[in-house]
Amino acid sequence: MNWLNSGAFIVLGQHIKWSDMIGNTIGLIALACGLRRSLWSWPAQFLSGLILFAAFVPAHLVGSAGKQVVVMVVAAWGWGQWVRSRKQVADGSVAVRFGTWRERTMMLAGAALGTAAVALLFTAYPALSRDPWPDAYIFVGTIVAMYAQARGMVEFWFAWLLVNLVGVPLNFAGGFAFSGFVYVIYSALVLWGLRDWWLRSRSACMPTPEGTATS
Repeated sequence: MNWLNSGAFIVLGQHIKWSDMIGNTIGLIALACGLRRSLWSWPAQFLSGLILFAAFVPAHLVGSAGKQVVVMVVAAWGWGQWVRSRKQVADGSVAVRFGTWRERTMMLAGAALGTAAVALLFTAYPALSRDPWPDAYIFVGTIVAMYAQARGMVEFWFAWLLVNLVGVPLNFAGGFAFSGFVYVIYSALVLWGLRDWWLRSRSACMPTPEGTATS
């Protein structure tokens, strides 16, 4: 795996690693597939997590590496959720919706408590992370975002925006410049995806005109 963690090229004085570039490019594809509500979003996320795991371990970013393990587990679970969701919709697509206030409250509370718990763990064991709180925030935020995606909630995109706010500077500071560049592109895709899912959720809630045949 040495070649995967070797330098690919230099951009604006930043050394780009093969693993960083390949893993995040696949992650970008996964996000685009999520926008299109394609099942391929999940295997792409799994593969991205596997490659980035190989990138973070040699850099001693144990927290980031651990996050990739969670990403792979949630990706497998999300795949199953979307397969079941498609069977419940007439056209075979993945249904999207806004979360209930109860779901939103639970996700916010889980994100806050989870971030605090993981940050305290990272602080107690410094070998796990060089930046305990930002790493914990991204770790837990990614899980929340993927959970919301698996449940078909529009809030999935808001969660990714919040993760990106910290992910961009953290990746540049950690020497993963390509990750930082990709996070910027992620933000543009997230805004596009947010608009698409928002409109789809609204159209799904619109009542069928009286006299219109349904199948």
